[in-house]
Formats: sequence, structure tokens, C-alpha cells
Amino acid sequence: MKTGEDARGEGSTGPQKLGLCVLCGLPAAGKSTFARALSHRLQQERGWAVCVVAYDDVMPDAFLREASARPLPSQWKLLRQELLKYLEYFLMAVINGCQMSAPPDRTEAMWEDFITCLKDQNLISSAACEAQSCYLLTKTAVSGPLFLILDDNFYYQSMRYEVYHLARKYSLGFCQVFLDCSLETCLQRNGQRPQALPAETIHLMERKIEKPNPEKNAWEHNSLTIQSPACSPEASLKLTDLLLTALENPVKCVEDNVEQKETDRITCSTNILHQADQTLRRIVSQTMKEAKDKETEGPSAHHQENQHTVGTTTLVS
Repeated sequence: MKTGEDARGEGSTGPQKLGLCVLCGLPAAGKSTFARALSHRLQQERGWAVCVVAYDDVMPDAFLREASARPLPSQWKLLRQELLKYLEYFLMAVINGCQMSAPPDRTEAMWEDFITCLKDQNLISSAACEAQSCYLLTKTAVSGPLFLILDDNFYYQSMRYEVYHLARKYSLGFCQVFLDCSLETCLQRNGQRPQALPAETIHLMERKIEKPNPEKNAWEHNSLTIQSPACSPEASLKLTDLLLTALENPVKCVEDNVEQKETDRITCSTNILHQADQTLRRIVSQTMKEAKDKETEGPSAHHQENQHTVGTTTLVS
């Protein structure tokens, strides 16, 4: 149950605790069902406010109402980044305790779906002044800990890092939950859906998916893998610990800047080594070509070439 130590009540002081939870896994791994169950449990047992943002409910329909075909990968990337911008506008309103404004540049249908998502979870008021593109936050959204659960495949590490970057920007809690489900189960579930994905798409994602790797990436240290479809009592306790740890230990900009500087240093060093390697390869290639040409020209031409080379060298010197 909710306690004063892990939930901010009406009489508590200090900034509101906010967290971002990335829920990732293959299509049809059971993420949406898991997210709904987790949201219900956190509200009932912890008294937290929870916002589940299912990317499939916000992006595809909005896009298909304005286009005649499914978006290309590059378009998907732009849509994902646009949705993160919407989330940032919501977070800024929560952090500052003010109304939420609408981004000036937005995909109208997708923004409407996002607003509906927040209304359905009692995070913005239905009585908001939408004509002025302003939205009033509810007491639920600002009176205690708030966790945003982002439900998507997030099969590339770079997709999840964008969310981490948002957490770092506003010093929010951050964690990841990977729902591990067998390819066969995902394919079977997908086949039972009214709008099933092509099986080839799931096969491709299964080959390309980059699971959270805390040992390699320091920013992924708050990660947990849970077997789907069952969530054991032990896994449930680990999940609660993960979320509490994320809330109590928000990402710090100063700490992360050190990490980023180290990443930039390694990248810079790698680029210098790459350039040196390319230069050396060109020198070796040119030297071998000149040697081969001399072998095929004959003694007389070889002698003339040597004289020309000496003269050129003298001029350059």
C-alpha cells in the first residue's frame, strides 16, 4: 500500500516524483496487456498516477487518416520523435504546474489521439480550453508520483536512448522493461489479431532487436527482463523495486554529462584512428601500384622514372 516514503501525498513537500518506463519487446509479446495490468497495480497498491502511452494507438491511425499507405521507416522515426515532443510538452506542464499548450507544429490527428489518451486516464480535464490550444491538468496528474509507461517495440537501442535523453533533460526517473516472448508465441498471437502484421516483419524484428544491455551501456542499468506471458511473484517484486529505484534516483544531468564527454572522447579517438588508417591504406596502395608499374615498364623507362622522381623530390624539398 501507499506510504509516505514512496508516494507524495497532499501534505508532502519537495518536487513531484516523475518517471519514464520504456516497455519493449516483439510485436504481440503481450506488452499492452502487461502495461494495463501494471498501471492498475501501481494505482491500487501505490497510489501513483500512471499514464500508459501505447504508440500503436497514437501513431498509425493518425497517419493513415492523412495518408494512403503505411509510413516508411524514415517517416516512423519522425513520428516517434514528434510523439516524444508531445510527451515533453505534457511533462513541462506537470513540472511547472501549469496548463499544457499544444505544439505549434504538429500532426493534428496524432495530437488529438494523444490528448484523448491523457483524458481517458484522467490526466487532463475534459473542460480544458481547447479552442485556445490549452489543456488543464487534473489533480491526479500533479498530486503525487507519476509514471509514464511507453508501450512500443523499441527494438533498437537508439529508440530507447531518445527516451533516456528526455529523462536526463528534466532529471526524471528512467527504467526499461523488456518483455521476453518466444518468436513462435508472438507469431501465433499476431495471426489472431484483426489487423495482423506480416509474419516477415516480426521475423525481421526478432533478428534485429537489441535487448537492453546494462553491462555495455551504463544508461541501461535500470533494466529488467520479464518472461511473457506469465509474470511470477518474484518478477513482480523485482519490477516494483525497479520502478521505486527509478523514482528515487532520477537521472542527473551532471553525471550524465561526464558519461557523454567520455562517449564523445571515444568517438573522436575512433575517428582519428579511422582517418589515420585510411591515409596509411592509400599510401600502401599507391606504393604497391608504383612498384607494379615499374616492373612492367622495363629497364630504360624505369631509369627515366627514377630520374624524374629524384628531380621532383628535389623540387618539393
